[in-house]
Amino acid sequence: MTLPDKLTVSRIFLTFIFMCFVFSHGVLAKALALFTFILASFTDFLDGFIAKKRNISTDFGKLMDPIADKILVLAAFLAFVEMKLIPAWMVVIIILREITITGLRVFALARGKVIPADEGGKQKMVSQVAAILAILLFLIFREAGIERFNFWNGTTEAVYKNAIWALMLITVALTLISGVSYLVKNKGVYSHQKTGR
Repeated sequence: MTLPDKLTVSRIFLTFIFMCFVFSHGVLAKALALFTFILASFTDFLDGFIAKKRNISTDFGKLMDPIADKILVLAAFLAFVEMKLIPAWMVVIIILREITITGLRVFALARGKVIPADEGGKQKMVSQVAAILAILLFLIFREAGIERFNFWNGTTEAVYKNAIWALMLITVALTLISGVSYLVKNKGVYSHQKTGR
């Protein structure tokens, strides 16, 4: 297994650590959740950078890299739904998109083709990571405001939640756009058109 592939696998393990911290109480736990998520996200950049620089891209990496991303991101969003920070329907849309595209990738792999992440998928990932970071910062500020500095109130929470709502709407829109783009670009994988002789 190459170094980029190991980094991809490590992102999955970091997801479990992140989940432990995000459901723990206290400012420190939420700060560690933020740090763990940033570290896991950095491995996504690092494995791609090393793979390109050393020219050691593998089919395993092309397949597992986006799957590891999905595990990390969906775990975070599901945690936020459990905390009642974002509506479930938004996450359902994101999950359905990810299941569809992952299914497309698996189907393509069975036919001997690997579908790597494209620019639209990367933009979608950036928007999802930005939304998650914003929500994690919200959790840290709320814990600090309630437990330590006594500045948190209903008005402050409403302002932050409205900002999170707007950011999530953008994220859901980009997620849908990138999903449709994948299906259009790779329609040859699942279409049953007969080729001429």
